[in-house]
Amino acid sequence: MQRWTTPTSFLLAAVALGGASNLASAADPAFSAFESGQVRPLALSPDRSRLFAVNTPDNRLEVYKVSHQGLEHLYSVPVGLEPVAVAARSNDEVWVVNHLSDSVSVVDIGSTHGTVERTLLVGDEPRDIVFAGTSAKRRAFITAAHRGQNAPFDPQLTTPSVGRADVWVYDVNNLGGGVGGAPLTIVNLFSDTPRALAATPDGKKVYAASFNSGNMTAVVSLGQIPDGGEAAGGIPLPNVNHQGHPEPDMSLIVKWNGAHWVDETGRAWDQFIRFNLPDKDVFVIDAQATTPKLYSGAAGYFKHVGTTLFNMIVNPQSGKVYVSNTEANNHIRFEGHADFAETTVRGAAVDSRITVLSGTSALPRQLNKHIDRTSCCAPVPNPESELSVSQPTGMAISADGHDLYVAVLGNDKVVLYDTGDLEQDDHYPDEVDQIPVSGGGPTGLVLDGPRERLYVMTRFDNGISIVDTDCREEIGHVTMHNPEPASLVAGRRFLYDAALSSSHGDQSCASCHIFGDKDELAWDLGDPDLDVVGAPNVFRSQFGIGQSDFHPMKGPMTTQALRGLDNHGPMHWRGDRHGDDSGSNAQPNNGAMSEVAAFNAFNGAFEALLGRSEALTPQEMQAFTDFQLQIFYPPNPIRRLDNTLTARQQEGSNFFFNNQSFALGEVFRCVDCHTTNRNANNVPGVAHPGFFGTDGRVVTGEFSQTFKIPHLRNLYTKVGTFGFGPDPLFNAPGLPLYDTSWQGDQIRAFGYTHDGGKDTPMRFFNAFAATPATPNGFTTFDKQKKVAEFIFAFDSNLRPIVGQQVTLTGTNAAQVGARIDLMRQRDHAGECELIAKTEAYGYEVGFFYNGSTFVPSHTALPNVTDAQLRQAVQSSGKPLTYTCVPPGSGLRLGIDRDGDGFRDGNELQAGSDPADANDTP
Repeated sequence: MQRWTTPTSFLLAAVALGGASNLASAADPAFSAFESGQVRPLALSPDRSRLFAVNTPDNRLEVYKVSHQGLEHLYSVPVGLEPVAVAARSNDEVWVVNHLSDSVSVVDIGSTHGTVERTLLVGDEPRDIVFAGTSAKRRAFITAAHRGQNAPFDPQLTTPSVGRADVWVYDVNNLGGGVGGAPLTIVNLFSDTPRALAATPDGKKVYAASFNSGNMTAVVSLGQIPDGGEAAGGIPLPNVNHQGHPEPDMSLIVKWNGAHWVDETGRAWDQFIRFNLPDKDVFVIDAQATTPKLYSGAAGYFKHVGTTLFNMIVNPQSGKVYVSNTEANNHIRFEGHADFAETTVRGAAVDSRITVLSGTSALPRQLNKHIDRTSCCAPVPNPESELSVSQPTGMAISADGHDLYVAVLGNDKVVLYDTGDLEQDDHYPDEVDQIPVSGGGPTGLVLDGPRERLYVMTRFDNGISIVDTDCREEIGHVTMHNPEPASLVAGRRFLYDAALSSSHGDQSCASCHIFGDKDELAWDLGDPDLDVVGAPNVFRSQFGIGQSDFHPMKGPMTTQALRGLDNHGPMHWRGDRHGDDSGSNAQPNNGAMSEVAAFNAFNGAFEALLGRSEALTPQEMQAFTDFQLQIFYPPNPIRRLDNTLTARQQEGSNFFFNNQSFALGEVFRCVDCHTTNRNANNVPGVAHPGFFGTDGRVVTGEFSQTFKIPHLRNLYTKVGTFGFGPDPLFNAPGLPLYDTSWQGDQIRAFGYTHDGGKDTPMRFFNAFAATPATPNGFTTFDKQKKVAEFIFAFDSNLRPIVGQQVTLTGTNAAQVGARIDLMRQRDHAGECELIAKTEAYGYEVGFFYNGSTFVPSHTALPNVTDAQLRQAVQSSGKPLTYTCVPPGSGLRLGIDRDGDGFRDGNELQAGSDPADANDTP
């Protein structure tokens, strides 16, 4: 461990050294978890002397020395929040993609330390990066969602036929001025949010993949189905449960068969789907064009690659592209044992695959050919499950193009494939090709061919496994500092671990709840074998309609995120996963709604849906519950960084909170159901409380079933469906009707409400809009759009400023000054905590803003004012990166990394480790 030999810093050029600060440096234990999916977590320097790893929970880049003896940790560099990808441009420069910060850190790599020289600000939730473009690969390509406060465009959230995926392209020799650089161009992709990138070895082409790209399924809403979806008019048989109780009115999932939208009986429903779904999954960019752009026509994309695309890699010899993905079987009805019905997706909800892109063809290859789908469900582990693959993610390929290594997130192993066998579909699972990794949850790989070493990121323990590729076994393992609470680390496995979750070993909760979020699909997961049961007694209003019991055949429901569950009551769209008066984490209403008990009620899904032979033990399910209730939604990327609304959003907000509407015999405001109060249940010691569109109650009967009032924090992520046919229920006479004409190409087929059957929020508003007799209501379609614009910018647990960054250098003070002012203002408002990081004399120097001055990471340095800190940067020329971090985490992230009460600089001076709370001065 290096020692801090003298308490000097670059500040001494501008600030006289004073006495130690009197501020106690004990860090707050708060930790905000987001469960961001790692995309490219490892990279080797071109000379193979350094391994770079993103430390996602600690918001750092870790640098290791590589040798035949293993990995030696050299140092770490603070970057942005939730780093998920890293790429080495040279031996001396590394770029890190920060998912939550909407930024890219350009890191100068030295022999003893690294420094963030520049921070690029990009679109929302960037995920991957590659270098390409010329022989020197002087262009950086970065994926991001088509939205975000740093994007220089209007995302047009209410406009049809807009691509929701972008690739930001930078000239690495001219990053541009302004607050966060300027891209050479932004290539828009006609797909949903993007994820992975891959570049050809010559740098001429870059492949960019949609993340949740869909699978050519859509929904016909219940209002469009004759007889309300009952009997011969609509839903296929059975339409009663085993007791003979008729199912409620419901919608219907249909699939494009190349000519028509058909249900599982083969009936066509084309008249109700008023759009095309091109299903463009992987795009091809001409990286060496003067301005990079998509290749024209069919050469610019591949269709039907998969439903959820995790990663890509190019064969360096043949140029073929391999895409790790899963394919969803949501067109099949029901979960459960299928005793009464003939269909079920039990143990077969998704297929894990690698799709080969060759020429103009996409050739999917199943990775679990050994599974007998007619047999279910043996206890785990079993011989079949031990060979299975679930959620293939990162990949690495040998220089000769023969060997493809695949990280298998759901099975704690790396699998080796012969690329020739894979391309010819001649592969078959074999134990000799499967390499277990001890840390669990592998997400990324990097291959060191000359040393015959493979480095594997293991997310479950935040570690790196070293694999001998000749012997095909793990020979070493290191872990990185992890500030996560023990309950997060212990419970994460139950989200992803298919070997534990399913008898076939290939299904887990994360198969559909991708990284704890959603897959953008609807599923009909009723079970006709079950009985009708009563609904919980937590009603908001009857709307003049009697209470509806929970029928076990509930119809299509879109996948909901497993984020933000805390303090929001019963779960599932209907609230049919609900608790009782017990539980230590009770939602208001005298604890009648316990999220702990509610989430524990999901345990039955391990048998009925995933195909496990039995449920988890109570202890295992509680560990899963403790993990999942801590995961937050990210800050809203539509709302302004200063937390204000645009004029149109404000007008929509005024209607939401103040205007009375009339529907179903009742006068009400939007907020009367969609409770919004960020200070609700403000229990001391509980981080980020509040209600964000719901307080957990349910409404009864108005949609043919009892439904929970949903929260509104993630509606901006559902944009992209435009063009459902006439709907009598939601286009009632006298209301501003939504356009039901042909809408052309769209990027997704499931929209809003429980079944995704409302293509836009405006369609939903039609059912609850004021009649012409109430002149302050929805008198125009444009007013509906304004309310939609407001809910796209809806408040969330964390304010928009959280995660945002900017780097101050000796030459850009005029450009970034206003952004620093904004960050300080939002800190004063309690929306974030502001930290700053730099390097001096080979040591990391951090600062925590206490509301008036910046507290340094060594007690021998004085607190400094904002003006003094900025002047120090101007005098020294040392770059200083400011970051707004979640409330409660500023001390830890700024000046006390391990939260042991000793500042990082003091620990270095004393020879103790600032990343080990057990190693104190």
